[in-house]
Formats: sequence, structure tokens, C-alpha cells
Amino acid sequence: MRKLNLIVVFNKDLSKGLFCIRAKEPYKGKYNFVGGKVEEGETNDEAAYRELSEETGISKNDIELDHFMDLNYFKYENNLQVYYGILKHDVNLVEEKNKLEWVELNDELLNNNKFGGNYNIPHIITQIKVFLKNGTELGKY
Repeated sequence: MRKLNLIVVFNKDLSKGLFCIRAKEPYKGKYNFVGGKVEEGETNDEAAYRELSEETGISKNDIELDHFMDLNYFKYENNLQVYYGILKHDVNLVEEKNKLEWVELNDELLNNNKFGGNYNIPHIITQIKVFLKNGTELGKY
């Protein structure tokens, strides 16, 4: 199974998320999370920090990433590893291939014509925010 990661980057007050506008398929022209492939010989965490740095210029000094969940797409043979982090301070973004933009985290994330991921984006953000609010106390969902 091919390992991929995506990284959800929040601003300090969790009101905005960092998105790239995809320059190529899948989801060309749509907003999506940054991320990429886990290369052979690197750990999942190393790959997440590498991809984040390559695509945004954000380093380990700027953010602490947490491996939050995996989405396994067995029919596509993809293991999608979801990481998140909250920026420690303002950063100057460095774009690689995709344009980067801070986006308000609101109901517009449900616009499948604007956002990639087939509605996974609002699901992922909601799950992370529930965890950050309630911790592991599942009864507070």
C-alpha cells in the first residue's frame, strides 16, 4: 500500500487553515491540504515534516505536527496519513509548485466545486477540532 500524508496547518486561534491550490490532478485548481508521498527509508513523521517544509517553508521550529488519523483506501491501495499542527508564530510562506492561501474554516469547506478531497476536508478539520476541544473523552462528541 502506498503511503501518503496530508498536513492540516492551523493559525494560532484555529480560525484559518493553510491550503494549497492544486496545480495538477487530482483536484487541479481546487483547494487542498499540503502533503505528499512517504519516501522509502524515511519515517512517517520525517516525511510529514519534509513535505511541509518543501511545500510551504514551514519547519519544525515553526510547528509541532501530530499524527492524528489514517484513512485507508484499499481499492486504490493508498494509506493517507493525516497530520495536524498549530503554528507557534507567524511565518513567511515559501511556495513550491502550488499557490498557498490561508482560508477561513467555515461552511464553505463543504463546497466540493472549490475544495478537493470529496468532502474529506470538513470531516478531517471537524474531527481535529473536536479532539482539541474535548481530548480523548469520546462521550463529549
